[in-house]
Amino acid sequence: MDMPIPDAQAATTGPTRALAEFVAGLDLAQVDDFARHAARRHLIDTLGAMIAGATQDATLSVEKAFAAAGIGAGAVPMAGVRQRYDALSAAYVGGTSGHGLELDDGYRAGSVHPGGVVVPAALALGAQRHADGGTFLTAIVAGYEAACRIAAACHPRSRWRGFHNTGTAGVLAAACAASVLLRHDAEQVESAIGTAASSAAGIFTFLAGGDVKRTHPGHAAREGLLAALLTEAGLPAPRGALEFKDGFFNAYAGDDAGAVDYSRLDILAAGDNHPRSRFAIANCYMKPYAACRHIHAMVDAVLDMATQDGLTADQVKAVEIGSYAVAATHGQVGWSEMTTAQMSIPFVVATAIARGRVTLADFGEAQRGDPAVLALTGRITTGIDAECDEIYPRKRGAKVAVTTTDGRVLERTVMEPFGSASKPLSDAGVAEKFLGLATPRLGEARAEAALEMLWRVDGLADIAPLAEMLAA
Repeated sequence: MDMPIPDAQAATTGPTRALAEFVAGLDLAQVDDFARHAARRHLIDTLGAMIAGATQDATLSVEKAFAAAGIGAGAVPMAGVRQRYDALSAAYVGGTSGHGLELDDGYRAGSVHPGGVVVPAALALGAQRHADGGTFLTAIVAGYEAACRIAAACHPRSRWRGFHNTGTAGVLAAACAASVLLRHDAEQVESAIGTAASSAAGIFTFLAGGDVKRTHPGHAAREGLLAALLTEAGLPAPRGALEFKDGFFNAYAGDDAGAVDYSRLDILAAGDNHPRSRFAIANCYMKPYAACRHIHAMVDAVLDMATQDGLTADQVKAVEIGSYAVAATHGQVGWSEMTTAQMSIPFVVATAIARGRVTLADFGEAQRGDPAVLALTGRITTGIDAECDEIYPRKRGAKVAVTTTDGRVLERTVMEPFGSASKPLSDAGVAEKFLGLATPRLGEARAEAALEMLWRVDGLADIAPLAEMLAA
């Protein structure tokens, strides 16, 4: 049966307590089949991103920094990683690798990437404590619920204040996932949230360059896990940390000059749901393209023009893109580094037109200097479309008009990009993406064996062998 989520609960107990009671009381048997299958799919998708991201520069920098500091060595495996770490360091490395290639999942209503935080924290602690697969998958569902609902309650106010929800809401999600594995009651979950709130961090300085964005989920995974362990160790913590006047929501999202009363927020209703499930994980998206999700609708549009209208790069005279304000800011992002290139509307859309794809292979140094792509970037302009802005964050839409050299005007409106819960990757597509990302690191036989175990993860007696199989 469905997990009961009373509509009035948050109004009587406050959102922190309502979330804590939900997490403490969650039982996998109460999670509907649709959401449970979504949890397996998102676990597989996230682990693929983590394995592929284990060798990217930001992950290697983290490992070098840990070695220089003399910390981290332990017995806990992490997906895609050769070295074994203590649980906290393993979560940090795994979170960094999962977000490192812009391939991780997300929740549109909260503009947050839950998998890159929740999965490494749960995997590190679950492997260390030899959790069974059912409890592990329950922790994943709980962590996603926390990440998505908290981020949705903040967005887009938090974005305009400069905060990255993956880092800020993510630390609370990791704490909730770890609390499930530690079998915390509601009092303890609320304590873990209270402690984790003081470690929330992450701002949008990455739009100016550098690789710090990659570490945001790593920091959140580690600090959320630490908060749960500190709770286990008896550390006193504040109550009502989400809605308190000096708490999380007021600090990171503001109150719109008193317009928002967070104490009355129904936290478990924040954001939106899939028609077939009330659990947030069932309404998360996966990325078919290795770029910022805000750009995916635009990529869908120009790829459809190529397929349906035969559009080629040499036919493009001008590209005009209208989208919502949050997305439109990416029209001014450059592409001097891989990080910024994956956030740049001109570079990503030009790549889609010139190459007919947007993959990891399209963001290397040589590709960022490709004359065929660069010639198109200057023909692409981005602005705010009133309709797209009005419906955001309910939809992540874009309107694209391409004027060709022979005078045609090709137009597409995409209000929901491919990979969303309403336009999902098939199970075969999820498997293909995982194997494509994991096989180069693990080898074909081990990647296929790991995938087979992941599809039935909730039946495993102990996830530690799975964690070992996923490690390099």
